[in-house]
Amino acid sequence: MSDKATLTYNGQQFELNVRKGTIGPDVIDISSLYAQTGAFTLDPGFTSTASCESTITYIDGEAGILLHRGYPIDQLAEHGHYLETCYLLLYGELPNEAQRQEFEDAITNHTMIHEQMQKLFAGFRRDAHPMAIMVGVVGALSAFYHDSTDINDPQQREIASRRMIAKLPTIAAMAYKYSIGQPFVYPRNDLDYASNFLQMCFAVPSEEYKVNPILARALDRIFILHADHEQNASTSTVRLASSSGANPFACIAAGIACLWGPAHGGANEAALSMLAEIGTPDRIPEFIERAKDKNDPFRLMGFGHRVYKNYDPRAKIMQKTCHEVLNELGIKDDPLLDVAHELERVALSDPYFVEKKLYPNIDFYSGITLRALGFPVEMFTVLFALARTVGWISQWREMIEDPSQRIGRPRQLYTGEAQREYVMPEDR
Repeated sequence: MSDKATLTYNGQQFELNVRKGTIGPDVIDISSLYAQTGAFTLDPGFTSTASCESTITYIDGEAGILLHRGYPIDQLAEHGHYLETCYLLLYGELPNEAQRQEFEDAITNHTMIHEQMQKLFAGFRRDAHPMAIMVGVVGALSAFYHDSTDINDPQQREIASRRMIAKLPTIAAMAYKYSIGQPFVYPRNDLDYASNFLQMCFAVPSEEYKVNPILARALDRIFILHADHEQNASTSTVRLASSSGANPFACIAAGIACLWGPAHGGANEAALSMLAEIGTPDRIPEFIERAKDKNDPFRLMGFGHRVYKNYDPRAKIMQKTCHEVLNELGIKDDPLLDVAHELERVALSDPYFVEKKLYPNIDFYSGITLRALGFPVEMFTVLFALARTVGWISQWREMIEDPSQRIGRPRQLYTGEAQREYVMPEDR
């Protein structure tokens, strides 16, 4: 028998079921609250509301823990690779050798996109933001792959899932190439996932391009760190869009649109811009004081997190990856890295930031790493979307297969005018 919570409202008591997860806080089930009491709950930002039941990702923000299907993110990033993490998120278990080979072959052999889709890119201005292109082109996938849009067909759901994981790197690389005026580079089946993406972005027809394995491994690790992050804004957007029965390509396009926001996927770009604004380590005290001033609009980007109230577990791995990339490329004196190191040291020792638990998050180092790899800031969120695609798809599949899910329809606290009578124009 489940535990009960008692709510007192208007002099009456109501019993609500309390549900327990494998780990994490208990959840008070308020699905019957309106029927019992005639009242709604108000929770701006859904900070205390569970929108679904999930078995995919677990975060303990207080302890700084991130688990995918029970596996710690640091172990997956240190010992595994991105497509292995994709398999884990999609199917719930790490693959054996036969499963791994079949899955990787399927993804590798479906990285091409329909040739007519190239014409879509010509419809965008050359200076269009790559994320704008991503939203449009990913949404248009449903116009080219009609055999995988029936969400009620398990086989079509499987085909759509693998297609998006396979084709998003190609679309992202094409968005980059289009933005810099270079010809598109076709994917190669002899390269791994991250290496293939690097060659599609940086190879040119006029000369041979050799992928640096250390840089490819760093990018693969970045993809793992961004693969899923529980019920964040973009994931919740995908779930909400999916609840209406929309096709999977449209739902992922909705997630990409949400991710574009600077408070979400654009945070690493904002962190890099902040480091550039600070410029030199000697100016850090000035910006630290500005960050403490409530009347100053300046915010310390790359520190703190909506969920993590401890050190972001992904930030430690990202810091290590950042140093590996800079060392491999021979970048010894990077002004932004000098600022980042000193800013981290000062913030972690300043009582104000320690008290508020404003620890460095993954965005703090990922921007520097991506810049060192050769990507412009406009591509940072695109790479985030590429990596997060498998998380969105996993959450989408779970929601579609959950018989308790219904179309999303949040309630509201209405504070507008009460009913009024229409006034004729001549009487106003």
